[in-house]
Amino acid sequence: MKLFVGNLSRDVTDAELRAAFEPFGTLSSVEVVKDKFGGGSKGFAFVEMPDKAQAEAAIAGLHRKPLKGQSMDVTEARPRVERKPGHGGKQQGGRRSW
Repeated sequence: MKLFVGNLSRDVTDAELRAAFEPFGTLSSVEVVKDKFGGGSKGFAFVEMPDKAQAEAAIAGLHRKPLKGQSMDVTEARPRVERKPGHGGKQQGGRRSW
């Protein structure tokens, strides 16, 4: 089961997050999401646990619990939505009509 961990302090490391989740069971992966340009944390992470019961126990035990001064939001991760390649919302070419 893949978990989303939000509202993380920007200085939480993968190892610290792993240490918070390990008491609840086996972990497949822990990844604090980093900004691709600056390399700093974006303030959220994903944790994968192969056992659903252990993952649900981690949600119950860690949701709204503090880690480095921030109250974590721990929920089941939603499936990733594929986006069409585009222009990032920028209007391309032509004149504006106003």
